[in-house]
Amino acid sequence: MSDSSTKLPIDRVVGVVGLGYVGLPLLLAYARAGYTAVGLDIDPSKPEALQAGKTYIKHIPDSQIVEAQSAGRLDATTDFSRARDCDALILCVPTPLDEHFEPDLSYVVSTIESLVPHMRAGQTISLESTTYPGTTDEELVTRVEAAGFQVGKDIHVVYSPEREDPGNPDFAATNIPKVVGGVTPACLEAGIALYTSVFDQVVPVSSCKVAELTKLLENIYRAVNIGLVNELKIAADRMGIDIWEVIRAASTKPFGFKPFFPGPGLGGHCIPIDPFYLTWKAREYGVHTRFIELAGEINRSMPDYVIHRTMEALNSRGKAVKGSRILLLGLAYKADVDDMRESPTFALLDGFKRLGAEVTYHDPHVPVVGPTREHMEWAGMKSLDWTEENLRSQDCIVISTHHQAFNLLQLATTADLIVDTRNAMAGIDTPGGQVVKA
Repeated sequence: MSDSSTKLPIDRVVGVVGLGYVGLPLLLAYARAGYTAVGLDIDPSKPEALQAGKTYIKHIPDSQIVEAQSAGRLDATTDFSRARDCDALILCVPTPLDEHFEPDLSYVVSTIESLVPHMRAGQTISLESTTYPGTTDEELVTRVEAAGFQVGKDIHVVYSPEREDPGNPDFAATNIPKVVGGVTPACLEAGIALYTSVFDQVVPVSSCKVAELTKLLENIYRAVNIGLVNELKIAADRMGIDIWEVIRAASTKPFGFKPFFPGPGLGGHCIPIDPFYLTWKAREYGVHTRFIELAGEINRSMPDYVIHRTMEALNSRGKAVKGSRILLLGLAYKADVDDMRESPTFALLDGFKRLGAEVTYHDPHVPVVGPTREHMEWAGMKSLDWTEENLRSQDCIVISTHHQAFNLLQLATTADLIVDTRNAMAGIDTPGGQVVKA
């Protein structure tokens, strides 16, 4: 599918709606490929930053934005009427869960409804937001057709799941194979042209539903296996076995085994959320996805396990959690990024505070807690400075994210008690009882 004849003509304008961790790299990819790239977002701070040549995502340097602007190929705005100027519109908006762990498609719905008045014949519309099978047909196609367009003739509608992995040095946006499904064969052809223009490999599938379920399978696979190893971690701990040593040994098998690693819970926008999009939709068909839901329950329980292990560790030193000074290392959900979406550290902050601890955090990638849907009470909290005095003053330090920026050798010589949820202290000489794995 990489034949240049299938590509979008270079004089076309590509719009990206939603300029977060998925949308911004995609916007820049089209600009680098020579297209005019227009970014749309309801948050004015993002277009303002891009217009000023500034990034707001740590692993994307200012230089990429300045380069695209200097070439006259990058624009960003909150004005959705600019959608009329675009030959293709790619929707990269959030699809969170509500308080009942059911899909919240409000961002998708409000976005398509904001775009429809400005659509014109000849455009291609692609949804990239992770969602349940049928969303593209039920939410996009119905609204496009209600506006008087014939899908497959006037407007081409496709679904292509994002596969962005923030901070992964081996895979950027364009060298990850791109799955795409279309509502009609003509839609699929338009989607292939849109994505072949910047992606090394495009993987066409027979329908939008297949593409939607593909993304869910990818992340359910990870969520279930992480749930399995999290459950084994608790069992191994009760048996006095180091689960990390077990995983290392099992990983020597050259076939039939892929290592997954335990932690304090799941984070990021995909793995903690995506499985519930399928469980919700499956109920419509009378299917109860017990295996997936069990993995979700286990993974959501892991912060409580870490808190329990911390209580045990403090009790062994004659201290109660209430009144103890506890420092959490790492607010981002994964190592070496600034992405704090769905981070299990928030659950740890909530839990320790509820128990009366004086809880703080340190994360060089997240110097200040930004606004979140579920944890607004922590917004504005600042990262505690990494100083010897601050480290020594803590009753317990919990490693919740293993950033390379942490000086673990210094931590070992200054901290009184370390609860390690990531096996970060492995290989570092520490006195007996200083490090507790959780």
